Amino acid sequence: MKNALKICYCGLLVALFLFCLTGCGKKEQVKSESSEPTKNIIVGFAQLGSESAWRNANTKSVKEAAKEAGITLIFRNAENNMEEQLKSIREFIMQQVDVIVLPPLVTEGWDEVLNEAKQANIPVIICDREIETDDPSLYVTFLGSDFVSEGVKAAEWLINATKDSNKTYNIVEIEGNVGSTPAIDRKKGFDSTVLKHPRFKILESTTGDFIRAKGRDIMNDMLKKYGNEIDVLFSHNDEMALGAIEAIEAYGLKPGKDILILSIDGQKEALEQIIAGKINVSVECNPLFGHDLMNAVKDLTSGKTLPRRIITKDNVFTIENAEKELPNREY
Repeated sequence: MKNALKICYCGLLVALFLFCLTGCGKKEQVKSESSEPTKNIIVGFAQLGSESAWRNANTKSVKEAAKEAGITLIFRNAENNMEEQLKSIREFIMQQVDVIVLPPLVTEGWDEVLNEAKQANIPVIICDREIETDDPSLYVTFLGSDFVSEGVKAAEWLINATKDSNKTYNIVEIEGNVGSTPAIDRKKGFDSTVLKHPRFKILESTTGDFIRAKGRDIMNDMLKKYGNEIDVLFSHNDEMALGAIEAIEAYGLKPGKDILILSIDGQKEALEQIIAGKINVSVECNPLFGHDLMNAVKDLTSGKTLPRRIITKDNVFTIENAEKELPNREY
């Protein structure tokens, strides 16, 4: 009887020992799975410059979104120099980043460096401005605004605002960087729309590089040349429009009344000028697409297929809605 009890007791001890071993093994397995490190995504962002409040807001949006997403962002500022952008992209290739993001200064001249990225198996996202290339495989997607539509919206506002008048409206146009998609497409959208109507005439178009001081200087020259003949200013961005307002006031005319002011970007200072009656319309081009960009990066690195174009949503600001929107402006 005692021997039987001993055998039974030993059997229980062995079973308990095996159970403990099995339990410990499971715990170790769970621990190993849960502690597996997540791959850190590294993005190289070749910003084109810091020429405006819009651009600075764009930079801030991208940096903050990357931080929130846990993505490492290597940031370079080319200060409106294409050679510096090319240098930055090649630096990113050497560093073997996971994704390169490029807001190109101009439309052409990118094929060689983007082909180098392709050979290194580094995908490229084009943002803000588009490029022209015969090889669509050099980049994955474009993320940004529809610049042609922005020009059309500005033109449509002008056509509607002057529909009860039979007079001929003389327009001067201050363009952005020569060769950049915002300058090309905004001009295309605006000019093609207004020139369908014989009561609109474009007196002159001159580039101001999206810079406020140049907008002021160009408007000053145009006023000396055309004086009171000018009825409308179409500026490719708010910064140049704000500079032009200074020149118009110095000339003794009232911006928004003597000369209608049409602009693009929708930045805070422009909305303030709309409320003051000095800008008539500003078509939004939203720079705060950082979260959309980082979502695209995460989708891309996880193997998902991105649409060829990701277009951001933009608004049109006039005296009817500028005051309501002003407290929400981050730039």
